[in-house]
Amino acid sequence: MSSRLIGVGMGPGDPELVTVKGVNALRAAAVVVVPVMDTGERGRAEATVLHHVSGEKVVPVVFALNERTDRARREAAWDAAGARVAALLRERGTVAFATIGDPNVYSTFTYLAQTIAELVPGVVVETVPGITAMQDLAARSGAVLTEGTEPLTLVPVTAGAAVLKEALAGPGTVVAYKFGRQAAEVAAALRESGRLGDAVWGSALGLPEESVRPAADLDGTPLPYLSTLIAPARRDGSRGGKL
Repeated sequence: MSSRLIGVGMGPGDPELVTVKGVNALRAAAVVVVPVMDTGERGRAEATVLHHVSGEKVVPVVFALNERTDRARREAAWDAAGARVAALLRERGTVAFATIGDPNVYSTFTYLAQTIAELVPGVVVETVPGITAMQDLAARSGAVLTEGTEPLTLVPVTAGAAVLKEALAGPGTVVAYKFGRQAAEVAAALRESGRLGDAVWGSALGLPEESVRPAADLDGTPLPYLSTLIAPARRDGSRGGKL
């Protein structure tokens, strides 16, 4: 029987935003792997998983989640994590990998699946979609992501402020992920593009420390790394104006 690796989207952190299909996948798997950093602290994915399955079937595996400069260290961590998950697949058959957000959107699962495909020939890789931070922030703030023919651009600010500025120059809604450490540059880009007034940012969505604020409140103070920003498209207020 083929081994199965299932990437399960856990949403932005609110346990109630995990889909029924996602919960069923977690409970049906022989083991649930959660990615953690080597600091030993419980990550958001693990905390969310533990609302739905018992801790006995949860296995934390260290990934270099915050390593962007030392490629050798990052690659070594990915290799070690892949070997650990490959061993679990051979022993247990079905492994669910819990990832914050969606497993196909800026997720560690992508790299894990590539590694496992080489280590475990014939492995079946599946994904269960998860609610994204931009969807949750839109719901909590009342921001409309798209209307009519408007495009939607998703930018990881880890790619640099220039990428964000280029997106803001366009006609549609712009969502910025992982901008917390560059909050000052993001605020400046919004002001320069004339899109500060309608923009909103949020962090720790659905958690006790949740913050959802107007982007106009950004004062340059660094924010949590996983902060999300929505800069809605320019609209004239007419109903169906973009159809």
